[in-house]
Amino acid sequence: MIEAALSGLLQVVSPYALSLMLIGIVIGFVVGILPGLGGPVALALMLPFTFGMTPIETFCFLLSTMVVTTTAGGITSILFGIPGEATAAAIVLDGHPMAKQGEAGRAIGAMLMASLLGAVIGAIAIVLSIPIIRPIVLAFGPPEFFMLTLVGLTFISVLSDGSMTKGLIMATAGILVALVGIDPQTAVPRYTFGLLELWDGISIVAIVIGLFGGPQILELMLSKSSIATGTASNDVRGIWQGFKDSFIHWNVVLRAGLIGAGVGIVPGVGGSVAQFIAYGHAKQTSREPEKFGKGSMEGLLAASGNNNAKDGGALIPMISFGLPGSVSTAIVLTAFLIVGITPGPAMLTEHLDVTFAMIWVTIIANVIVLLITIPLIKPLSRVTLVSGPLLAPFLLVLVVLGAYATHNSMHDVWVMLAAAAIGVLCQRFNWPKVPLLLGVVLGEICERYFFLSHSLFGWDWLSRPIVIGFAVIMAFIFFRAGRQAWLKTRQQGSPA
Repeated sequence: MIEAALSGLLQVVSPYALSLMLIGIVIGFVVGILPGLGGPVALALMLPFTFGMTPIETFCFLLSTMVVTTTAGGITSILFGIPGEATAAAIVLDGHPMAKQGEAGRAIGAMLMASLLGAVIGAIAIVLSIPIIRPIVLAFGPPEFFMLTLVGLTFISVLSDGSMTKGLIMATAGILVALVGIDPQTAVPRYTFGLLELWDGISIVAIVIGLFGGPQILELMLSKSSIATGTASNDVRGIWQGFKDSFIHWNVVLRAGLIGAGVGIVPGVGGSVAQFIAYGHAKQTSREPEKFGKGSMEGLLAASGNNNAKDGGALIPMISFGLPGSVSTAIVLTAFLIVGITPGPAMLTEHLDVTFAMIWVTIIANVIVLLITIPLIKPLSRVTLVSGPLLAPFLLVLVVLGAYATHNSMHDVWVMLAAAAIGVLCQRFNWPKVPLLLGVVLGEICERYFFLSHSLFGWDWLSRPIVIGFAVIMAFIFFRAGRQAWLKTRQQGSPA
């Protein structure tokens, strides 16, 4: 195994493979910063260029783009409050408030270092899981996948600032939005109102951009000030402080990385779920949960630490069984066919050097993007000092282009504007936006696995051990959140 690891490393750092990795890093950085384009779109466009490459050259090219896109998406989330990637939406919750407080440099530094540490955690997870992953993955069927998505929805009670009722209402609304389109079981249109554009459902990218970007842009348009209200940590010292924060709160990064890798292993769940589970867990275990959503470093690190860890986790079922753990890894799986390699046991025996090369790429690409971004953090953070009325038109054009580029359709632009209006109303009347987004993300997954569970097992799936275990976890989360809300209400009440 050591020989295979060294062989993979030497092939990755060869001049041609390294140059392909650098090209992939540049593409991933640009795509990640621009809202709406998305890593899967970039990977799909890059696939034709992989013909004629060796397996390791192909994965240097594609995987570097995949991991860097995830990392770079956090920069836009921090600076403008607009997620560059759907998997960076949780970074907005505490990263953008830090930028408003003049700590954009510190926030970006912490995000980059936490992403790098998460990549290392994901890589270690791949190595350790190679001999034991098969029985674990095979123990999960549709009922277990369904319950895992419900656990993600349960964290809404933690992410709703003490109001479980509002959180559940918004989650329900998100699930209803996810049901729009063709029923996958009966092929009957649902909630389409006669519009052909709704037959494919509502674009999650357009919803993310509008829900989080709309309120920020409107706030900038109406204000006469910049995003940041201070300049305390936008210098080099702020950057290094962000690096230090990642190690000061190493336990938060470690737990977020393990959650990201664990959720990433489950095929079809994706990083949008992992980030909120990691964020909700960090809030539950924090000594200062009241700071979450207002610029908490723990919240930022939890949202950032799982990013590349879940990418590493998603590679595990793809390498072992040919089951992609996310949309991006599904495209990478296509590259396996192009280069003539079949995922499965062969990846753990005769192609073990290729497997280790993929692991090395996820780590080296993050190290390179960290080194590239360090000199850019200061000029990037200065954007937060630009006058809001000057910056708003540029951001408006950016979000419109991002929404349109999803399917090259004006329909997605209208969806984005509608989501922006909802985001503004949520901010105005203090309703949580995250549960709505999480409901949209998980709605389709919940429906699919519930249908499969009932079709295969009837109602007997409720008695499966892992299902019962997830149910106990959900009950504990609701109990703890309810108890904290009751204690908070009691403390705020009058002595009488």
